Amino acid sequence: MLKHIVLWKVKDSAEGCSKEDNMILAKDKLLALPSSIYQIKKMTVGFDVLHGEKSYDMGLVVDFDSLEDMKLYQVHPDHVAVAGFIGKITNDRASLDMEF
Repeated sequence: MLKHIVLWKVKDSAEGCSKEDNMILAKDKLLALPSSIYQIKKMTVGFDVLHGEKSYDMGLVVDFDSLEDMKLYQVHPDHVAVAGFIGKITNDRASLDMEF
């Protein structure tokens, strides 16, 4: 099993929307991916609740059966489209991919 974890810091405004609206849009777009990308075994998307100095604004956790499945997910056109949107609304990203 592989766990793909991504954290983002979201811009105050981008693409004509507020930070909050873009976070909701991004979450909706991400949560739609499992319906078209069968390699996704489980996906969780959430927003930061502590708002600490070093906190990121939103995070994603995705479970895959294998590294190969994650690589297929990364190049899937639906994922590429969502990643493009998220790239426009964020100004920082951190990720971790770990096997368990």
